Amino acid sequence: QVQLVESGGGLVQPGGSLRLSCAASGTIASINSMAWYRQAPGKQRELVAGFTSGGVANYPDSMKGRFTISKDNAKNMVYLQMNVLKPEDTAVYYCHAKGPWGRPYWGKGTLVTVSS
Repeated sequence: QVQLVESGGGLVQPGGSLRLSCAASGTIASINSMAWYRQAPGKQRELVAGFTSGGVANYPDSMKGRFTISKDNAKNMVYLQMNVLKPEDTAVYYCHAKGPWGRPYWGKGTLVTVSS
């Protein structure tokens, strides 16, 4: 089993920055890849950024430029740096891990609200 706990969400003004953190615990060695997703009110959950099984960061075209995913393997942490935030970035941000045979693990999410 893998447990994921997100933190770092909150209220930020447009143009501001936030750094989200995801702490992973449990059978870490079974994790093949990790990623950040988000879900805005009334919308489907979407990929924000992720690492391939080889540790390469990748981003959907719509997320390139303002979001940066990073990790600290020694601390079992994954981060999401978000810059120049916009109101449309308001969403619950989820940490995701893929285990053996593609088994998905999800955190409970952290809310990011971009508003003046």
